[in-house]
Amino acid sequence: MVDNREYFAHPTAVIDEGCKIGKGTKIWHFSHIMPDCVIGENCNIGQNVVVSPKVVLGNNVKVQNNVSIYTGVICEDDVFLGPSMVFTNVINPRSAIARRDQYLQTLVKKGASIGANATIVCGHTIGKYAFIGAGAVVTKDVPDYALVVGNPARQIGWMSEYGHRLNFDEKGIAVCPESGQKYQLKDGKVFRIE
Repeated sequence: MVDNREYFAHPTAVIDEGCKIGKGTKIWHFSHIMPDCVIGENCNIGQNVVVSPKVVLGNNVKVQNNVSIYTGVICEDDVFLGPSMVFTNVINPRSAIARRDQYLQTLVKKGASIGANATIVCGHTIGKYAFIGAGAVVTKDVPDYALVVGNPARQIGWMSEYGHRLNFDEKGIAVCPESGQKYQLKDGKVFRIE
């Protein structure tokens, strides 16, 4: 048998029929990729990860160990999902009541990072380059570049695309100490400026 896959899957990984997995992606020990998932190029799926049916992961998504990504989740490019973080897909689950037709979509936009053991309650959008602190419980939408922590998660600041806390001056301008990129804070929103 010739293996023509352009991705790597550890022998203990289970990959169901109908999945699309991009070139350069790595799927590690004891992970289960369920039917009709779309996983982009150069992703890294850690150990003991479950990717439920019809989940969509963009390119260069990093999924750390022990993460369950449930149906209804879409992660854009460059998303980081920390160890043991959790998504949900039903707002009011009951064991005795089937609610598969009530799954809510959760969108994680480009470059966002979700810390270890965080929980993302379904039906919300995590903005571009947002940073969800370890253990946070997200119960509402998170703006682009926002830093949120706690339970329930609350915003305590802003983060650069390189993952540094932004300190805005009196004109609403901040500079990332690593990249030198400039950001504008205006009307409660952050934008990167050239």
